[in-house]
Amino acid sequence: MRLVIARCSVDYAGRLTAHLPSAPRLILVKADGSVSIHADDRAYKPLNWMSPPCTLKEGSGDDDGVWTVINKAGEKLIITMEEILHDSSHELGVDPGLIKDGVEAHLQELLADRIDTLGEGYTLIRREYMTAIGPVDILCRDAEGQTVAIEIKRRGEIDGVEQLTRYLELLNRDPHLAPVRGIFAAQEIKPQARVLATDRGIGCTVLDYNALRGIEDDKLRLF
Repeated sequence: MRLVIARCSVDYAGRLTAHLPSAPRLILVKADGSVSIHADDRAYKPLNWMSPPCTLKEGSGDDDGVWTVINKAGEKLIITMEEILHDSSHELGVDPGLIKDGVEAHLQELLADRIDTLGEGYTLIRREYMTAIGPVDILCRDAEGQTVAIEIKRRGEIDGVEQLTRYLELLNRDPHLAPVRGIFAAQEIKPQARVLATDRGIGCTVLDYNALRGIEDDKLRLF
């Protein structure tokens, strides 16, 4: 992990164009090749970023101080450094991954045992399917034989959709699995998360914890 704090401006050129005027910012360059630019007021969400696979070229000569990040689609993130305040690299090693709370872990176990909850003909490949950036909760196949990656949350929010998006980018590079589609499954899915998932072609499924456990709910349900 490389951390750079610099006064810089940022230009994005791709399907659209965007410009960040000069300001002090944090730039993260991760081991997977991703580059993201952060401000001090947006929690974890970057101002702009480039997801892997991409390449970073640091300019020299006339282009000294200009970083150009290019992805496989030819989109560019151009970072123009005016002053570097900090530049350090740190080896983080392999992350053990997120340990789910009891309910999420049980939801994963129950859904794996009752994978046909998602539809007739679904078959389980495995739980905790490992990728380079962590385990996918459930990997399965639908009735047509297409690979499906499922991310399970107790409460479905935007960060869960982002997490599943990263998994799908990696899984779709594997010719033995591709094409891989995603399902975001949770007991409750926030409207913003549903909109983002739909925009990215990810399905959403609301899980009934009691029903998966085989406990009847005597409350009226609206479908």
